[in-house]
Amino acid sequence: MKKLILLTGGTGYVGGRLLRLMEKNSYRIRCFVRNPDHLKGIVSPTTEIITGDVLDPESLNIALQGVHTAFYMIHSMGSKKGFEDLDRKAAQNFGQAAQTCGVQRIIYLGGLGDSQKELSPHLSSRHEVGNILRQYRPRVIEFRASVVIGSGSLSFELIRALSERLPIMITPRWVSSKTQPIAISDLLDYLLAGIEIDLSENHIFEIGGSDQVSYGDLMAEYARQRGLRRFMIPVPVLTPHLSSLWLGLVTPLYARIGRKLVDSLRHDTIINDYSALELSARDKPFIEK
Repeated sequence: MKKLILLTGGTGYVGGRLLRLMEKNSYRIRCFVRNPDHLKGIVSPTTEIITGDVLDPESLNIALQGVHTAFYMIHSMGSKKGFEDLDRKAAQNFGQAAQTCGVQRIIYLGGLGDSQKELSPHLSSRHEVGNILRQYRPRVIEFRASVVIGSGSLSFELIRALSERLPIMITPRWVSSKTQPIAISDLLDYLLAGIEIDLSENHIFEIGGSDQVSYGDLMAEYARQRGLRRFMIPVPVLTPHLSSLWLGLVTPLYARIGRKLVDSLRHDTIINDYSALELSARDKPFIEK
C-alpha cells in the first residue's frame, strides 16, 4: 500500500496547487482542514478530508494516525491575535502529535532570511516554527523560499497591484531589498521531491531561482512585460508604519497584514546555502549558482 501523506494548508495558494499535483501523481492523500466545505467537490474521490485545527491536539492525533509524511504549511500572520504565540503553539502541537502517531517525515515550507541577523517578527517566527518541529522525532525537511512567482501568490499580487495602479511610485526603502524569487512550478517540484528524497537527518534547503533582484526590479520587469511606463522615486524616510498604510491604500489585500509583512520586506531574502543544488525533482536541476 502506498504511504499516506497528510496535507495541511490545502485551501491555501501553495497547498491547493500541491494537492492537485499530488492527486495527478496518484499519491494517497489526507487533507487536514478547519472548514471541509472549502474542499468538498473539488478534490479527487480518493482524497480523504479530515476536519480539525492545529490548536486542537485531539483532532491532530486523529488526523495523523497511519501517516508516513506530513506537510506543514500553516501560519497565523493574518490573525488578529499575536501570531507568534499561535504559530509557536501550533508547531508544538503538531510536532508532539506527529511523534505520538509515528509520523516518519515532516515537510515544512518556511521563509528565507539570514538567521545570524536580526529578523522581523514574521521571519523570526517562520524560523522558530522549523526549530520547534525539529525538537520531535519525525525527520524534518524545511524548504525556505522568498517571493513565489505565480498568479495568486501574495508577494506576486503585491507586485502586480503596485505596478498596475501607480504610474509614479513614491517608494519606501524596502523596494531596494534583495530577493531570490522562485516560480510556483519549481517550488511545487521541490515539495514533491521532499516526499521521496532519502535523508537520515533533518535538513534545511534554501530554494530560489538563479537571479537575485530587488522588489523594484520585479515591479519594473512586470511593468515592462505589460507594456506599462512606470517611474519610481525612492523616499528613505517612509517608516514601516507609514509604509504599511501606503500598502493598505494601494493594495487592500494587504491591509489586514500591514506592518507584519512590511517588516519582513526590509530584509534581504536570498540564498546563502546552495545545498539544494544536490536536490532535484523530476530529474531536473533548479538553481544555477
